[in-house]
Amino acid sequence: MSNTAWENLVKKQLKTEDIYAVLNKENLEGISVKPFYDEIQQPLVNLPKVEENTHLVARYHESLEEDVYAFLLDHNVENLVQKTIFINNIDLAGHISPKEEDQYFSMIDVFDEKETVINDQLVKELLAKQFRRNICVDISLHQNAGAAIYQQLGIALAKAKELIEAYGSEILNKLIFRIAMGTNYFFEMAKLRAFKIIFNQLSKEYDADEIPYIFAETSLRNKAVADNENNLIRSTLELASAMIGGADAVFSNNYLVDRSTENSEEISFKQQIVLAYESIINVFEDASNGSYFVEDITRQIAEKSWAYFIEIEEAGGYLELMKQGIIQKQIYQHAVEEQKWVEEGKIKLIGVNLYPKSEVKKSAEELYSESEIKPVRWAQMFE
Repeated sequence: MSNTAWENLVKKQLKTEDIYAVLNKENLEGISVKPFYDEIQQPLVNLPKVEENTHLVARYHESLEEDVYAFLLDHNVENLVQKTIFINNIDLAGHISPKEEDQYFSMIDVFDEKETVINDQLVKELLAKQFRRNICVDISLHQNAGAAIYQQLGIALAKAKELIEAYGSEILNKLIFRIAMGTNYFFEMAKLRAFKIIFNQLSKEYDADEIPYIFAETSLRNKAVADNENNLIRSTLELASAMIGGADAVFSNNYLVDRSTENSEEISFKQQIVLAYESIINVFEDASNGSYFVEDITRQIAEKSWAYFIEIEEAGGYLELMKQGIIQKQIYQHAVEEQKWVEEGKIKLIGVNLYPKSEVKKSAEELYSESEIKPVRWAQMFE
């Protein structure tokens, strides 16, 4: 169908000549989304991932030992044979001494966001370990604090650049990126794909050809205390976009916001099992490649993220801008604008600002701090 034929059909269906006033949708990312795609101008090559199959990660519980192959570990457990372990405790990371055949990953962020420094001693201790990936670059905090997608990815690159400058380019293949998946299904899919492009571009500046190891987890930002069933649906979509986008490992945070039970932990992990074993989307490499829409927004996100990274570097780097409070202010500005969209109903949160609608109890300005990057859930405005 030609563009003209499509436009005429839609004019008839919508009963208006000005169809683009109806079809064009705003977004806070500044990404141009067309209502109709019939080609992609710059097809992208297949974007690989590090792991052949996506690791399905559960928070450790002894009842899961027989069935689960990858655990997020907060405390020491003896004799976990043939498991993939993501260590989520700084003291535990310091004491574990894995053998070469063990599959250990550090999830400890070596950046102290409040003191705006890299924990040098921690980096050196972790690099001395026989881990598959030693150094975690955590940008899940930034997503949960309300950063735009291009800000999240630009910051991830800027943090990686700080590590390269301090410890050399050989650290590139020792990094693991912890990324939170937001609510915009296709944009989040494109986020991971775009990050692979720009990280590879950064690595080429150091005569390498690396792709990032991505640990993707569900967001806390769009979850509500009194909306457990909808939280479960939201996190399932986030896991799906992570798998399709090409994450190397996925983890579902507990869908119960204010508490955790053995049953809720089991259900949270089973979300991943159903997606992986019934839809088999965890084994594909770049499953969305060729989608006109996803390809187009991937390219735009990559360009905006790279431009933001360059902006950070030209202004002195991530840590310097954190010391000046600039990064915090930029995230704050986007987060408050996004929160106001929630308040106005432009961003819909079922059961919170739609079906039924709750009353606003806190302003956007009350929830956020211009001087601090901190997690804020959209629903806190209504709780």
